[in-house]
Amino acid sequence: MRLGFVVNPIAGMGGRVGLKGTDGKVEEARRRGAEPRAPDRARRALDALREQVGDDVGLVTWGGSMGADLARERGFDPDVLGGPGSDPTVGGDGGGPGASGTGTASEPVSETTAEDTVRAVEAFLDAEVDLVVFVGGDGTAADVAEVVEGSETPILGVPAGVKVYSSVFAVSPEDAAHVIATFERTERREVLDIDEDEYREGEVHPELRAIARVPVAEELQSSKQLGGGNVEALAAGVADDVRESEKTFVLGPGSTVGAVKEELGFEGSPLGVDVWRDGEVLALDASESEILDALGPAGENVVIVSPIGGQGFVFGRGNPQLSPAVIRRCDLEIVASRSKLDTIGELRVDTDDPDLDADLRGWTKVRIGRFERRMMRIV
Repeated sequence: MRLGFVVNPIAGMGGRVGLKGTDGKVEEARRRGAEPRAPDRARRALDALREQVGDDVGLVTWGGSMGADLARERGFDPDVLGGPGSDPTVGGDGGGPGASGTGTASEPVSETTAEDTVRAVEAFLDAEVDLVVFVGGDGTAADVAEVVEGSETPILGVPAGVKVYSSVFAVSPEDAAHVIATFERTERREVLDIDEDEYREGEVHPELRAIARVPVAEELQSSKQLGGGNVEALAAGVADDVRESEKTFVLGPGSTVGAVKEELGFEGSPLGVDVWRDGEVLALDASESEILDALGPAGENVVIVSPIGGQGFVFGRGNPQLSPAVIRRCDLEIVASRSKLDTIGELRVDTDDPDLDADLRGWTKVRIGRFERRMMRIV
């Protein structure tokens, strides 16, 4: 198989520092101490791919931090067709202006643009790859899909953005590798994106950007579905329990947990994370570091989240502020309306920490009413 592999190195950087995306916010994310997320996601996918296919894949990529550095670091010998800021005839080294070296997730990343992604995918098509794999979020997916539109070349996303609403993504980097190694046919799927400025103001209006061919596999996520259903009784019951407790509560994003915030009597950030303890809001629209600062001693913290309708993600989509460090210091309460759970067969997690993901998997109780709970499986 000939595989085109490209990384958007800044994808998802704004998530843990509370920016809910990185579009137009790279410098602000860096000022807040954001670290790249996409390179580690790419490493995990490449490591899993190497385990499953060995040398039975011809890797075609783009220079520097957009793929070449990471591919070589993980033991591949890629064919580099160009680099950031270059034309496809430049960058055999994968250098390109500002390209980063190998290293850890805290390394600086090069300045790249959507045009770099477009040029990379165009070069992949000219090289007649069998599959284009990209590491990024919905914006990257839209850029890739628009380039391949009209061709029969399928695409597959390794999720690294904040939102990831589109159905062209694998559930995790390891799942992406399995799909690459095993798929036999493709189907048409939706690429969705939203306006991040509206998203930061609490407005979610997913827009269909493209239709793309994607491998047929169970390891792909569904499109985001906007939730519905009466959550008033659920929110009232949760809020009553919160008021009676002396613990610190980390309240996740979304309309279901938003109803809990309303019941508690404060206007929370609808798509952000807020922290509450003993009748007081400790942090609004908090970043990972602000959440960690507000937490109490071990065993005295609870994170309340609701799965994404249609997809079932509890962690890893839309709430990267709830990092592994935060989750490990909290008990978990999952809340959802009956109607939302009816659209979800199973719950999912994708925390950037495979060991934590494994710990979270299994059967768990989901609160669906003032008192009622339903058993659901995290897979």
